[in-house]
Amino acid sequence: MSSKSKFSAKLKEKRWDIKREVELLKLWEKERIYDFEFREGKPIFSIDTPPPYASGAWHVGAAAHYTQIDMIARYYRMLGYSVYFPFGIDRNGLPVEVQVEKKLGKSAHEIPREEFLRLCSEFLDKVEKELLHIAWRLGLSADLKNYYRTDSPEYRALTQATFIELWKRGLIYEAEQPVIWCPGCKTTLAESEVEYKEQVTYLNYIKFKVKETGDFIIVATTRPELLCTCAAIIFNPEDSRYKNLKGKHAIVPIYDHEVPIIPHPYANPEFGTGLVMLCSFGDQADVRLFRELKLKPKLAINPDGTMNEIAGPYKGLTISEARERIVKDLEKKGYLVKRELIRHRVPVCWRSKDPIEFVPMREFFLKQLEFKEKLKEIIEHIEFYPERAKKMLLDWIESVSIDWPISRRRFYGTEIPIWYCKRCGAPNLPEPGKYYRPWKEDPPFSRCEKCGYTEFVGETRVFDTWMDSSITPLFILRYKRDEKFFKKAFPCSLRPQGYDIIRTWLYYTLLRVYQLTGKPAFKYVRVSGMGLDEKGEAMHKSKGNVVPPLPIVEKYGADALRLWAASEAKLGEDYRFSEAKVRSANLFLTKLWNIARFISMFPRVEDETECKLLPLDMMVLGILNDLIREYHEHFRKFDPFVPANSIRYFTWNFFASHYIEAVKPRAYNTYGIFSEEEQKGAWYTLYKTLEVILKLLAPITPFITDAIWRELFTKESIHKQRLPEPDPRWDTKYKELKDEFMSFNTTIWRYKKQQGLALSSQLNCIVYAPEKLKPLEKDLKAMHRIKALLFTKPPSNAEEIGPGIYIVRET
Repeated sequence: MSSKSKFSAKLKEKRWDIKREVELLKLWEKERIYDFEFREGKPIFSIDTPPPYASGAWHVGAAAHYTQIDMIARYYRMLGYSVYFPFGIDRNGLPVEVQVEKKLGKSAHEIPREEFLRLCSEFLDKVEKELLHIAWRLGLSADLKNYYRTDSPEYRALTQATFIELWKRGLIYEAEQPVIWCPGCKTTLAESEVEYKEQVTYLNYIKFKVKETGDFIIVATTRPELLCTCAAIIFNPEDSRYKNLKGKHAIVPIYDHEVPIIPHPYANPEFGTGLVMLCSFGDQADVRLFRELKLKPKLAINPDGTMNEIAGPYKGLTISEARERIVKDLEKKGYLVKRELIRHRVPVCWRSKDPIEFVPMREFFLKQLEFKEKLKEIIEHIEFYPERAKKMLLDWIESVSIDWPISRRRFYGTEIPIWYCKRCGAPNLPEPGKYYRPWKEDPPFSRCEKCGYTEFVGETRVFDTWMDSSITPLFILRYKRDEKFFKKAFPCSLRPQGYDIIRTWLYYTLLRVYQLTGKPAFKYVRVSGMGLDEKGEAMHKSKGNVVPPLPIVEKYGADALRLWAASEAKLGEDYRFSEAKVRSANLFLTKLWNIARFISMFPRVEDETECKLLPLDMMVLGILNDLIREYHEHFRKFDPFVPANSIRYFTWNFFASHYIEAVKPRAYNTYGIFSEEEQKGAWYTLYKTLEVILKLLAPITPFITDAIWRELFTKESIHKQRLPEPDPRWDTKYKELKDEFMSFNTTIWRYKKQQGLALSSQLNCIVYAPEKLKPLEKDLKAMHRIKALLFTKPPSNAEEIGPGIYIVRET
């Protein structure tokens, strides 16, 4: 064969049409190619997919996060694993309540509970539908048909069952003690739900009179509204300025009650004046010091964030109003010395961003302090990617200082399954297995376990939402519901998540699963960075910088968005969205289609024995081997970044730009200088390389790869194939010629351009090339149409046109 006209493309469409993505989605559903198979002898790879919270649709950052998880699922499926890839929707907790309250313009406490729950559920249903559609359109191979909801009776029953089990084992207790309280959300928070933000605030220098001497001391504070609760003033024992104050008392301005002055190492001599007032409660340190020094707390702040009667004339004011008013009064009475603006780390609620307070509340607590050392031990049995995520978790565990308050005074959450005896007040718990709602249902028992009385009142509080979220691996692996499956699949293979919820979702899951099973929850933990906008800022509705994924998908296709997501940043690093880079990914897919269409012109040779592979072919196949090795190395670390970028570089910059250009004359046998076996060697290598590229890309860009595969290889989906492994026969010395080969091509192309010649023009001169390239002589000569190509030392009159490349013009 020597005429190009004898070849026609089997791939008829000239361009990849992104509309075909939807056709493929429907075809995959029809063929059920992602159905999970539970078979003896086949290894299970299970993924504890983060259930997205149904408070709003995804932005492109979230879409990237979930498509990366899907790439891991697809990779392991093509390795031959039974991939268990469930999908859930997180529907419990405060965010939906806040959304509904905003919509209604009312607090949840002003609406009948049943009605409020119905409105929350309706809101969640709408957002859930959007999330599922986006996940489907992005090509997630998760089980989107049988997704779970964290507010379903089945899920909530398991949350309650785990609570009952831990209650029976003595790991849960109820106590009244200062808890972290969000006045805006009107609920208790866990330590993990507190963030710190830098604020500019006033440090107020206030005079206190020393009772015994009549002298004045100056105390600096950012919380003057808590003067009414001041119970002591402390100074550092090493601070020589105040040693004479030991054992004396100070009179609190405005309120005129006296408090002891006590030496204590907590006081920092470098901050303010070195004197610190202890109030109930300004921060966690106050709580600890009140306990340590056995001080009696007074509580001046109501749960709604207003001052109560202990604040005296400031009763009814908000905290900020009281702060400003008391500063004016202190100044008027001569107690305010000065005010300084300082930058101050303020603890805030991670949801509402309101400053938190410390308010004594009666709550249920789950013991966690006594498990800190054991958790550190089990973490050593889990592989973290990237490794630094492990340190982030260990640092958080080290910082935990109180047991976990697990009860909340909210509504849309899993109810605490307790009924209290009306006579003796004893808590009575039901048997696990059902979903209970004590606030509206009669108990499933008739008599109090303690006194035998028959009347009860149901608990009205709900669990912290992390009590639900922390059992996702147990729920998906059918804990307490299918022991055979649980035994086979536990621990869960992979927990993929963002670093922003290490201290919540990851920590609480490891704690709860260890308490219930005595084992680590996961084999591997994959922690990704945050998806940011083009300026590197987090995407929020309030900022107006949210980029929704569907318009991007409609414009460029899901494959382009997925390829951008894989290519943008290494695992654990934040990644910025860039439409220009999605467009670039789309251009690569167009190039891939063009490559496949070109290759489809030739017959496919599957049997290597039918052909003769030249050194040029062995070079590309050897480089392909290295690409396969690199691909597996990084995908096994759950990071598609290097694979995606390496495939793109190999496919476009080497395979298309150099190998295909070099092999065209042989594939067509344009000049009739190659044997039939050598021509078939070109066809074999073209198809084999394309086959490997498509398989390697399939987890990343599942649509275009399957479309090409079905037309050129087999009718069975590419996603049912096995990923390639390196072929040792391809590891030859020829792959070492790559750089010199590319340099030679670039040099000749540049020279022709300088001479005003078309790249396909005959080069009527003698070209001297490095001897290393001699094995490629036949293909190079045909590729560049060189009249004479020599690998000897060039004569003195030769012109150097590139590194080690010379030319002698014809005279």
